[in-house]
Amino acid sequence: MGIIRHGKFILIFLLYLLSSSKICVAQLPNKISADTLKITLQEAEQLFLQKNLLLLAAKYNIDAQRAFTLQAKLYPNPYFTYTNAVYNSINRKYFDVGHQSDNTPGISQLILLAGKRRKQVGMAETNSLLAEDRYLDLLRTLKFTLRSDFFSTYYLQQTENVYIKEIDALKKILSAFQTQLGKGNISKTEVVRVQAQLYALQSEYNDLRNNIYDTESEVRTLLDSLGIYVVPVVDTAKIESTDPLKYSLNNLLDSASKNRTDLRLARHTLMLSNQNLTYQKSLAVPDITIGTMSTQASNFIPNELSYSFGLSVPIFNRNQGNIRSARFQIKSYEANLKSVQLQYEENVYRAWEKALTQYNLFQSLDKNFSHQFDQLARSVLDNYSKRNIGLLDFLNFYESYKLNTVQLNSIRSDLANSYENINYMTGTDFFNK
Repeated sequence: MGIIRHGKFILIFLLYLLSSSKICVAQLPNKISADTLKITLQEAEQLFLQKNLLLLAAKYNIDAQRAFTLQAKLYPNPYFTYTNAVYNSINRKYFDVGHQSDNTPGISQLILLAGKRRKQVGMAETNSLLAEDRYLDLLRTLKFTLRSDFFSTYYLQQTENVYIKEIDALKKILSAFQTQLGKGNISKTEVVRVQAQLYALQSEYNDLRNNIYDTESEVRTLLDSLGIYVVPVVDTAKIESTDPLKYSLNNLLDSASKNRTDLRLARHTLMLSNQNLTYQKSLAVPDITIGTMSTQASNFIPNELSYSFGLSVPIFNRNQGNIRSARFQIKSYEANLKSVQLQYEENVYRAWEKALTQYNLFQSLDKNFSHQFDQLARSVLDNYSKRNIGLLDFLNFYESYKLNTVQLNSIRSDLANSYENINYMTGTDFFNK
């Protein structure tokens, strides 16, 4: 009689397991706060572009660099001087500005030679390009983080559903087993095994939740949307049907060569270093100061109007050190550019290779496996009810059911993120548009 009751209970339990996906959906809102944000990838990116503070700071830096270009275009201001005697001994007056005083006004102007102003403008414009490059590179990096976390969060939440179903089901079966134990229908060993399985699942679930919290925290920070629970909305069918061979490796490399922001940064940095060498050479050419001065009564010629000019004589300092430093900087940045070029080619190839591997792995899976696993669960139930298998085998099968679902979600997540890796390495949104 106890065996029959035991079998009926297991039958009810497994039916609960097989239909608990609906129950799980109903339970999720109790766990999620009222400030739940269901959002697609496109909506998340729009919010990210509007609210991310790091991007906003980088945009302000671009404006600041453009202001330096305006400043570089300005000419040096004229220099005005005025001298006079403190005491006029002829008329015995202090600070006399009359006709008999020594009024000497003058004005001078610095004239930049060797194209210094033009070179400064060119360097300021290149610095503006570098600020834009840094902004775009920051955007590329943060966008990759957002999109990767977005997909990771989605598939982790799908895995979370499996744990919720298992834990809830095991709590119910443990409660029922404890009742049956009190009636002497089942052994203490079976209760302990179910209890141990439950504790192990709760520990795994806690680790999973912390992982979800970490990725969600990054997403909230990127979106500047604190205090919400992000629920990504993902078109999984579109991702799983995307073939990485849709784009050839040459296409990906060409796109990376044009759009990789770190490559643009390296090129513009080298450009700036060449401009700096030219500018440092121009500093070796002395500038000229010209001026005019009017003297009223101090010279032997009354009301004299004179002119002047002056320049630094480049005998000792011809800016040799800065010119030498600029040459070495060029060599350094040339080596850096070659390194970035080599790196981006390898990055693109490896990202394409990973995506192809993940796609082939996913395509090799039996798409009906999950459905077949459900059918197998009914068969295991029938055998357990007939005592053809023991509780340990039954729980082992239950563990396999969980591992199968978790592994499938992991493979799907890796596939989506492998496409995002190609987008990041090429600087172009080829996938998951």
